[in-house]
Amino acid sequence: MAGGPERPGRLERLLNWIAQNFELLLAVLGAVTVGVMDLFGDALGDDATAAATVLVLGAIAAGSLRQRARADHLAHAVEGIQRAFEGMEMVRTLTGSEIGAELRTARERGGSWEFKGGTGTYLRAVTLPECVDRARRNRSNFTFSIEVVDPADARACAAYASFRRLYARQQNSSAPETWTPERTSNESYATVLAAGWHLQRFPGMTVHLYLSSTAPTLRFDVSPSRLIITQDDPAQPGLLVTENHPLYRYYGVELRQSRSQARDIELSQARALDNDPTADQARAFFESVGLALPTSYSDGAVREIVDKALRAENPYPI
Repeated sequence: MAGGPERPGRLERLLNWIAQNFELLLAVLGAVTVGVMDLFGDALGDDATAAATVLVLGAIAAGSLRQRARADHLAHAVEGIQRAFEGMEMVRTLTGSEIGAELRTARERGGSWEFKGGTGTYLRAVTLPECVDRARRNRSNFTFSIEVVDPADARACAAYASFRRLYARQQNSSAPETWTPERTSNESYATVLAAGWHLQRFPGMTVHLYLSSTAPTLRFDVSPSRLIITQDDPAQPGLLVTENHPLYRYYGVELRQSRSQARDIELSQARALDNDPTADQARAFFESVGLALPTSYSDGAVREIVDKALRAENPYPI
């Protein structure tokens, strides 16, 4: 009759146990032997007692070596588990207030920041002013690399506005301001103005500004310690990648490649802006950087761009 594998018999189990605990048995046996020799030491002689003692010590040493090997194996296993947990921490999903908290942590150290996204609302509201303020307090330099949609590219602005409207409808968004090509253009103009305004007030700051002819679907914020990828809706999850993960380097290459194909804007020689720039100053600023505002823009429309540049709302409050 067919059956499962036979269980080992008593003798086989006993032999397995002896094999696994041979050094211990040998040490116990040797200790008993030495005890007996100690009782009859005069009859057996000192040489026999010494030999038995050496045997016991050898068995103890062998057992110690095996135990150390087992401990080393366990240590390797624990180290592997630790590496697995560290790998989980290198890349993880962010939700809710975690996004704002990780962005804040990223701003606390390092002297550079890279951004690629649609129009840079969070950059204007939080990243630029806070990084500049910290660098000023520390008397250190700071470098920004910024890439947003080209406000003068009607096709790119229309594509980005269409993308934002599409997902706003799917998410039943109740945003107070509808995304249109004009709004997209104004938001990007505001980021250009904000970068120039901060640059003029902090000599230790360097800004590399790029205008893209494509409409992105994700936002990339990169500090020396981490990369944070977010979406247009703050309610959607983000992704954290720390500096020691290969993805951090891969995305760095991707961002540099993207900037190489975008339009470079030189801000260092831009017209001066007051603390609260007038419409005429803003027009002169944009013209001086090769990004003249449309002649159809009224003073009210220009002042709205200034307001977006210097008083943007934080989309990721903690």
